[in-house]
Amino acid sequence: MQGDRISQHESVRKLYERLKKDGMTNIWDRYEAQGMGGNPDQRCGFCQGGNRCDLCSNGPCRGDVAKDKRGVCGITADGMAMRMMLLRNVMGSSTYHYHTEQTVKTLRATALGKTPFTIKEPAKLRAFAGRLGLDVSGKDQDIALRLADFALQDFNRPYWEPSRLVELLAPKERQELWKKLGIFPGGIYHEMMQCTSSCLTNVDGYYASLATKAMRMGIATAYQSQIVNEFCQDILFGLPRPHKMRVDLGVLDPDYVNVLPNGHEPFLGFAMVQLARKKEWQDKAKKVGAKGLRIIANIETGQEMIQRWEMDDVFFGFTGNWIMQEALLASGAVDIFVADMNCSMPIDPMYAKKYHFRLVPVSELVVFEGVADRLNYEPEKAEKQAAQLLQMAVDNFKERHATVEPVRGLPMREAVVGFSTESILDALGGKLDPLLGAIADGTIRGVVGLISCTSLRDSGQDVHSIRIAKELIKRDILILSMGCGNGAMQVGGLCSPEAKELAGPGLKKLCGALGIPPVLSYGTCTDTGRIADLLGAISAALNVPVPDLPVAAAAPEYMEQKATIDAIIGLALGLYTYVNPVPTVTAAPNLVKLLTEDVKGLTGGQMSVEKDAVKAAEGILAHIEGKRKKLGLK
Repeated sequence: MQGDRISQHESVRKLYERLKKDGMTNIWDRYEAQGMGGNPDQRCGFCQGGNRCDLCSNGPCRGDVAKDKRGVCGITADGMAMRMMLLRNVMGSSTYHYHTEQTVKTLRATALGKTPFTIKEPAKLRAFAGRLGLDVSGKDQDIALRLADFALQDFNRPYWEPSRLVELLAPKERQELWKKLGIFPGGIYHEMMQCTSSCLTNVDGYYASLATKAMRMGIATAYQSQIVNEFCQDILFGLPRPHKMRVDLGVLDPDYVNVLPNGHEPFLGFAMVQLARKKEWQDKAKKVGAKGLRIIANIETGQEMIQRWEMDDVFFGFTGNWIMQEALLASGAVDIFVADMNCSMPIDPMYAKKYHFRLVPVSELVVFEGVADRLNYEPEKAEKQAAQLLQMAVDNFKERHATVEPVRGLPMREAVVGFSTESILDALGGKLDPLLGAIADGTIRGVVGLISCTSLRDSGQDVHSIRIAKELIKRDILILSMGCGNGAMQVGGLCSPEAKELAGPGLKKLCGALGIPPVLSYGTCTDTGRIADLLGAISAALNVPVPDLPVAAAAPEYMEQKATIDAIIGLALGLYTYVNPVPTVTAAPNLVKLLTEDVKGLTGGQMSVEKDAVKAAEGILAHIEGKRKKLGLK
């Protein structure tokens, strides 16, 4: 593989050449080695089709619907594919919720005065607590404790008791439908238990039942895990507001002590920025020969940080998404890689040894073979732990700087980041009316939430995501981008005001009038819940059910398990949901029909699968135009 089969980004392609020169195993070569018959994308047909199972000792088994070939237990190929998908969904939900638990724990500890953090957004705290029917009198700290207690109680609500968070936050028309379909959830922990237990051999092998359970858990994930997580992080660290941010691998200057918080949880990242901005830490860095100390935002932890805090010479910029991880580690500019609960690769210890940086897991979930360093995050110890991590980085600088030849002159650009529901409303004068008006009069045709990972299947890193986004904005469709796909948009230049030149005439006009790019940087994959809440607000403002809005969801390069539950959430909300690569369910024809056709008659949602970017964008536009026609819009 070479050229844009490696990556959309010049910086990554340049560092890939270094990896080859240094003889380092890397994600691109490993991906190609997994291929068959000279095709890097070809895998075992049964694995790609989803019609195989190895859950019990009677297997592995293969299924074939056309021949009615079943597993030893009697499960069909449809059942095999959906059961494995549901297990992926459970992994996604549980990992989302682990983050949420840590956030609520941090909010509680902060309210008790035990962390280096403060309640930065008291108005958001009171507004959110008010939506939940909580007492908003008294001190901010008291309200925060009530909010934390309420959330924890709902997380642990029994399966048979309706979730209060869903009742209080979800659109009423969706709630009525979910109750009618039997997919209104209880507490997230019980939903995950029910789904996992259902996947045991000889328990539930019916694909439609398993899909129903997935949607029920997906609803709990959106309104309990994702919304609570992001809103509580807003309260602690500030609302995302538009500002400029340096992006791409050029943010790594080898003459500085460079600290890279990585993963999905921003707590220690924020704590390290607060310390690094103090003169004493800059002096420590200069004492060992560095120009200074910098915190470099990385992957989804980085997204959480850059959406909320503005850049300076300490909090310097953002690298990109997870597939470029080995490339950035080989830059020769990293002193410590701080790995929280997601997106740190098992290969990282080999890179730490070769390129002389410290590799430190800060979550009990993350374990690296052969790595002894560890600092499991505890809110009450956040400042002390942040100081320990910064000191490790400072102590590492001399050896790294003297022994590793750095790669200099990598590209860097600026992106506009920090859009949220509140900041969009601020830009519109406090009301949704200008946006709704632009949709109604046809200035823009609709809105797409691009909620994606990044993948090497069928194309290089971010290549398909960028193609899809360009095709959509060319058709006057505004994009809100989230997840690792957001990093693609930022580094790829589509979150810059100049990108309006790539937009259709209507969207270009709107961008010029509001001073915004055609792709709004809306956060991380966790912000799926935030956009669900925005859709609820639009639905209420127009008095139109969510499935009838001229909107869609797109995951052009989904990769891991969290993305699979996001797609299920989209279907439960009633959204046209475009996914790529092709999911591993193609040998399950009844399941495919359920996801791409039949679910439309249940929730209003529909899954669309298409490898070609132009055809995919045309499908999204056709859906949006159909909704416009139904609403009587021109």
